[in-house]
Amino acid sequence: MRIIFMGTPDFAVPSLRLLAENHEVVLVLTRPDAVRGRGRKLDPSPVKRAALELGLPVLETKRIDPDVLARIKGEEPDLIAVAAFGCILPDTVLEVAPLGCVNVHASLLPRWRGAAPIQRAVLEGDERAGVSIMQVVHELDAGDYCAQASVAVGDKDSATVMSELAELGARELLAAIPTFADGSVVWTKQDETQVTYAAKIEKAEMLLDPAQDALSNVRRVRASMDAAPSRLIVAGKGVRALAAHVATQDVAQGGVLVRKGHLTLGCKEGALELDRVKPDGKREMDASAWASGLRGDDLVWEMA
Repeated sequence: MRIIFMGTPDFAVPSLRLLAENHEVVLVLTRPDAVRGRGRKLDPSPVKRAALELGLPVLETKRIDPDVLARIKGEEPDLIAVAAFGCILPDTVLEVAPLGCVNVHASLLPRWRGAAPIQRAVLEGDERAGVSIMQVVHELDAGDYCAQASVAVGDKDSATVMSELAELGARELLAAIPTFADGSVVWTKQDETQVTYAAKIEKAEMLLDPAQDALSNVRRVRASMDAAPSRLIVAGKGVRALAAHVATQDVAQGGVLVRKGHLTLGCKEGALELDRVKPDGKREMDASAWASGLRGDDLVWEMA
């Protein structure tokens, strides 16, 4: 089957690889190289790197303009498959392929339509997070779905859940494609009364706050990513929290307890213990190593 694939981040790579192994991927669309890191060098998207490794033709674009649309039509795809492309598709694209345009969406629709479904699931304490193979329609993530699968969230962070769902979504997509071709696919309409939206995570949401309970703060740590990290200030020093858990110690709200290599912070309800941190201007390290440099009997922590 001739397939055009559209995707950009790591989440999309497993889907691209499985499609390339089992079908003819005639074109890969991805977002243009972006400037990243201290060196400010252009860095290709994970999908671009994977496509070049697989020897697939790549078209970089931020939007579907007439030239891009002409290229898509020229490839005469049977199906267009999308996974976290990061670009709104006009209705003209949705009409190109005879078998339609489908998306690997990282949520159990209708819960968490939108930009950050995995992080929202972790942040809200959802028991499970999942993927849906859905039709791309004009309205955001509102299409019917034909397959869903999920994983337990537990105490996993967003990166771990994302990696698991990327592999799961790839397998669900591959399994669904034969049903598109033979007409046996069964589409399920989303229940509009159950819709929730996963808005983009803002940096301010990830700031750890002693006025919140310990579990809420731990979920912020687990949900945070590089674009919106979980941060706080301890004894006047800025630090990013990379891993944490709810502690058993009793620490006053806003207080800091450093004892036997453990760094525990008091919240409105309960306390959280930091496991891994990245102090401003320093490398990532165990919280115990960083805590060894903290001094004083009246240590406090606050929002960054």
